[in-house]
Amino acid sequence: MRSFRSHRFVQAPEILSGAAVVGLSFFMACVLGCSKQEDIREQALFAQYGGSESCKDCHAEEFRQWAESNHGLAERFVEPVMDEPAFNPARAFKHGTQSSSVNWSNDTAVVTSVGLSHQPEIRAVARVIGNAPLRQFLIPFPGGRFQTLEASYDPRSNQWFNVNGEDDRQPGEWGHWTGRGANWNFMCASCHNTRLQKNYDEATDSYHTTMAEMTVGCEACHGPLRAHNEWQKKFGKSGAKDPTLAKLNHQQVLDNCGECHSRRAELTGDFQPGDDFLDQYDLDMVDGSELYYADGQIREEDYEYASFLGSRMHASGVYCLNCHNPHTAKIRLPGNWICLQCHGGGNTNAPAIDPVAHSHHKVRGYSADGKLIEADLTKYNSKAFPETGGECVNCHMPQTPYMQRHWRRDHGFTSPDPLLTKELGLPNACNRCHPDKSVDWTLEATQKWYGTNMDRVLGARRERTRTIALARTGDPAAIAPLLKLLAGNEPPYWRAAIVNQLEPWPANPEVQAGLLKSLGDTNALVRTKAAHVLDATAQPLNAAVISALRSRLADPVRSVRVAAAWSLRGELDLHSRAGEELNYFLDENADEPAGQMQKGEFFVGRNDLTNALTHYRKAVTWDTQSAPIHRELALTCNLLGQGSNALEELMEAVRLNPRDSEYRYELALALNGEGDLTATVAELETAVQLNPKHAQAWYNLGLARERKHDPAGALAALEHAGKIEPDDPLIPYVQATILSQLGRTAEARDAVERALQLQPDFAAARNLSLQLGR
Repeated sequence: MRSFRSHRFVQAPEILSGAAVVGLSFFMACVLGCSKQEDIREQALFAQYGGSESCKDCHAEEFRQWAESNHGLAERFVEPVMDEPAFNPARAFKHGTQSSSVNWSNDTAVVTSVGLSHQPEIRAVARVIGNAPLRQFLIPFPGGRFQTLEASYDPRSNQWFNVNGEDDRQPGEWGHWTGRGANWNFMCASCHNTRLQKNYDEATDSYHTTMAEMTVGCEACHGPLRAHNEWQKKFGKSGAKDPTLAKLNHQQVLDNCGECHSRRAELTGDFQPGDDFLDQYDLDMVDGSELYYADGQIREEDYEYASFLGSRMHASGVYCLNCHNPHTAKIRLPGNWICLQCHGGGNTNAPAIDPVAHSHHKVRGYSADGKLIEADLTKYNSKAFPETGGECVNCHMPQTPYMQRHWRRDHGFTSPDPLLTKELGLPNACNRCHPDKSVDWTLEATQKWYGTNMDRVLGARRERTRTIALARTGDPAAIAPLLKLLAGNEPPYWRAAIVNQLEPWPANPEVQAGLLKSLGDTNALVRTKAAHVLDATAQPLNAAVISALRSRLADPVRSVRVAAAWSLRGELDLHSRAGEELNYFLDENADEPAGQMQKGEFFVGRNDLTNALTHYRKAVTWDTQSAPIHRELALTCNLLGQGSNALEELMEAVRLNPRDSEYRYELALALNGEGDLTATVAELETAVQLNPKHAQAWYNLGLARERKHDPAGALAALEHAGKIEPDDPLIPYVQATILSQLGRTAEARDAVERALQLQPDFAAARNLSLQLGR
């Protein structure tokens, strides 16, 4: 066993001495320079920490478990015993159009990979992040940066691989290992270290990142312990209660794990144990995007926290440490025994489940007739009882691979539902394990085994999923069922998710009424999402909603205050508490293109287009391959009267994402502004092909076709628009004008009458009606 030592940022990486490769001298300067630049606050902050080594004498077994765990090995310097086997003997591997090679030289791990020069560059590895099932490697860069190589190592198979898979990322791209998408300071550091201070300086675009301890140390979960150490030295044998320790409750433990096991935006960059998650982060969860599946299953790299919040386990009071050993981070019991802690019949709050009868699969440790034949847990992993399909987690916590080698279980504790696979294309655990079988085969099996129980148990969740899936298509028919769900008995996580689905329709009076109620919800996550959706700079809101948003500026939870401040940014007092918190959030995330994009949007909301343009241009420079950034830059150029620049940026957005109907629609408007009517019609036709429910695209296509002397095509397009937006008086009014020009007076009268029924004070429609003889 290797010797364990404290991983302090102020320690120099002794293994790198003498390595004559790119980046070495800079790395040393950064480490020492960062130590000198720690301000008074950080010195006082880090003085509260004792380091994990200080726990070893009194908590030897816990320390040993932690030191060998993925938390204890989350980040470290290169160590010969652990790392030389990955680099020696030297080897090379190909990924996409590129290749990388590794070797061990003078006790230094060396990687040769294509860098910013577009040529192979020799780099010394400064640190290792991660342990099992994969390890990544940090390279020092100018400006206090560390970059994470895409060349990664799997210690189980002794293989090198590209963490980006078949995605052939090139130098200059955001996601290449030299780009900001692989920047350790922003992307990795806070979750691989203890009490990290990122310390980004936007003016110089540089970092002097520091931390209390390298890796996820004891104090990452327990908080600062120097006072505890000192008290124990003085009074530890007295039998008195240690006043320096505060035990975390279950929610605080969950939030502490969620700090790193979630996909979220940083509000402060300074979480510590005991903090409320929503005082520190804005949580990514089920929304209108494809981040999660409509039923809550993880899709992208979503981690565990959010899906667990939406689970029945969380609703029943289960929390992380019921299943996980806090020091090893491994499961407390093997196989189904972990689930049978509660579902074995002794827990009155959980239904008793017979694993064999319930799963209809063989279960490890049981005979085919369901009799327990091996209860000795020391023999549980023997070859006589291999893993089978009867493991609870294989059905209720299906796995998805991320980073090519890391299989992660979905903590939503969902139930396989092949019916929704057939209806909506959602994955189910049965066909994940049986990819050679059809969905109909799976449906037949579940119907045979469970009959009407599937409808009884999953019925309400199915309706919620169907409604969310409908909302994601942009269909206004989803509004009524969404509001019904919101007014029902959904748990907090799902109320927040339903609020997210209402984002396309915040100007709808009924939607505003539902969101107004959600602004006063007892759950802070619901209030946060409602404040986000009710963006006062994006659409007109009634006075009651504006007043409610203003009241949320004083909400007791920071994520709610920041969300409300964002939605009221057009009128916000930046010197108020919420105003300062919003500015802090924007500055905290200003080192990434998305953060610069947010700053651009902030200044657009305050009608400061010059500053907005500056931030959008910086965002585009940092990520040239992002269609949304090009689009936002284009819209700002348009507002500034820079039509040709707007057209250029929209064309680039369409090139990068040709399947986005909104980009096509906006490009059509820009082309129309430049007088290119033929191209305008072509883009609008593409937009409605991509999204047949895009009412504005159909409406403008009608206008454009009319200008091209195609009245039949114009009327057809307007007919589509009217079916999608039956309450818009402009559509029948334009239909009436075209019909009138064609001499179809009776039809024109009917159309203009519909417009006046929808808007009785519509002056232009009234005049046309008089001209037509009504």
